[in-house]
Amino acid sequence: MARLCLLVLTATMFGDGHGPSVTRVVVKEGNDATLPCSLSTRQNITSELFDWKKDGQKEVFLYAGGETYSNGRMGQDAQFTNRVSHFPEELSHGNSSIIIRDAEVADSGSYTCDFPHLEQKSYIWLVVSAAPRPYVTIVNVTEKEAVLQCEVLRASPKPKVKWQSSDGNVLPAEEPHVSERGGRYDVTLLTTVTKTTTNRFRCVATQEDIGHVTHAEITVTFCESTCGDSAHRWSPVGICVGLVIGVVLTLGVEGLVLALHGVPKCITRRFNKGSPEQRNGVPRENGSAAVPLQP
Repeated sequence: MARLCLLVLTATMFGDGHGPSVTRVVVKEGNDATLPCSLSTRQNITSELFDWKKDGQKEVFLYAGGETYSNGRMGQDAQFTNRVSHFPEELSHGNSSIIIRDAEVADSGSYTCDFPHLEQKSYIWLVVSAAPRPYVTIVNVTEKEAVLQCEVLRASPKPKVKWQSSDGNVLPAEEPHVSERGGRYDVTLLTTVTKTTTNRFRCVATQEDIGHVTHAEITVTFCESTCGDSAHRWSPVGICVGLVIGVVLTLGVEGLVLALHGVPKCITRRFNKGSPEQRNGVPRENGSAAVPLQP
């Protein structure tokens, strides 16, 4: 019973003195939603007519002296086909409540339960909630700071999202990016954090309309000195070791000895025929000469 109370919440909201009272029903997406309605007199309504509508237009359920949409009566909105039923055994006590099976976010809205012949109408506000947990990731991290991202996807009703430190303090953040489709909201929130004693941060999503709060946490490992550009720097020792290994693999041990003790070195330069440099060098057929390098 305690678990059921967490999933379904029914409350009566009274008008401002100028309008009717409204009963508010909150149910988690995927569960069944019971919309309450009863005659104040509790009289037998087995032979009566009562009509349920959504947003004043959509036909949800109609009972007419024993006939309903489930036994051949036409006119029910396609959104509620094969999803709505009543309590036949309760009709004798004036109970005209209905159940909407497998509630969807699209079912949220205003409902009326009308007894046209008895001039009684009840008002119900249904909220079908989708309350996903936040999804947190590290977008970028350096030695000193990190950019964190929090996403709350397909939530309903619209959540308020904030970042907190491990001790509960609200952190500065960018303006949230919010998009809506079919009554569901996607919210993305970025924040930049610096090192703390725990390096642990929390994203909190609050849906005040249904009294629901959920969160996700993340621990950031900040970079050491090898992060960023420093990760790509080569040390002199590393370069020397790499050169030695390369010479050995390529030329063998003899090549290494030559490299260490030195060999005559020369480069090839290309000259124009008849230039002074060509006359001082050793002419070649292709117009180039080998020029000794000075030690």
